[in-house]
Amino acid sequence: MAVNPAKFVRDVRMDVGRITWPSRKETLVTTGLVFAMAALAAIFFFTIDQLVGLAIRALFGFNG
Repeated sequence: MAVNPAKFVRDVRMDVGRITWPSRKETLVTTGLVFAMAALAAIFFFTIDQLVGLAIRALFGFNG
């Protein structure tokens, strides 16, 4: 199978032209949502970790 670099570059350029790129506003909104969800997940898992740790300490009588 022969590979033609010029045809490959033409095909890539044609495919790039068909891509629908998000607007700046869409990108900023999506980025904000990702950071918000990451923060909520961090808070959720921190809370669960603290509650489980508290339960373990109470169950086994650790005061430290």
